[in-house]
Amino acid sequence: MKQGSSSRKVNEQARQILADILLFDVSDPRLRDATITGCEVSFDRSYCNVFYTTKPESYAKTAEAFERAKGRIRSLMAKRQSWRVTPELRFILDETIDQAERIDYALKADAARNAGAEDGPEDAESIDA
Repeated sequence: MKQGSSSRKVNEQARQILADILLFDVSDPRLRDATITGCEVSFDRSYCNVFYTTKPESYAKTAEAFERAKGRIRSLMAKRQSWRVTPELRFILDETIDQAERIDYALKADAARNAGAEDGPEDAESIDA
């Protein structure tokens, strides 16, 4: 679905506010390595999907920490934004970076395998001769 410029601005404003809150106001050490990668605020601003990324070994701890802190984060957000309604926050792990790393690894492995296949027949010809 295509976003208009006003919804892009709202999403970016929400992302910036939440990133600042995470950086300056939340003291939970489990959220230290989390990064807000994007937000999708509903048209009526009743909810906001907050996408985040963190280290793979701390996925579960970070999700639990966001669940515990979302009320405080929402109240801090209400103080910083000028919307009539403060959206309900839904924290969602952003797996695009992990997927990109897996694709990159697969492409490199395929390139190495193809390079090995190009070397392989030449070696086989020299053995036959």
